[in-house]
Amino acid sequence: MTELDVEGLQRRLAEFAASREWQPYHTPKNLAAALSVEAAELLEIFQWLTPEEADRVMDDPETAHRVADEVADVLAYLLQFCGRLGVDPLQALSAKIDRNERRFPVGRPPGRAARQDRHSSE
Repeated sequence: MTELDVEGLQRRLAEFAASREWQPYHTPKNLAAALSVEAAELLEIFQWLTPEEADRVMDDPETAHRVADEVADVLAYLLQFCGRLGVDPLQALSAKIDRNERRFPVGRPPGRAARQDRHSSE
């Protein structure tokens, strides 16, 4: 049975890499670099599209398949990166949303973050 929870997917990715003896290559630096490359490959699909074309990208089965594959690659490297460093990606995202809700309260005009917020990590 396929595990579709974060920990199950991380376990499957770790087992996949271990069975191929890839762990020595899965350093935080290498995983971050691979994540960046895969994100760029996702961006490449949209590179010259108009906003309207980008909104319809999933209408073409071939392009939709490419998008899904690149999303999978990005997520796989992100999960491996998090697993390697002991970061809980769901907890990290939840904490980030909490911080952003405080930084960008409802009703504040776009682009009007407080000056001290500009220098904090986003």
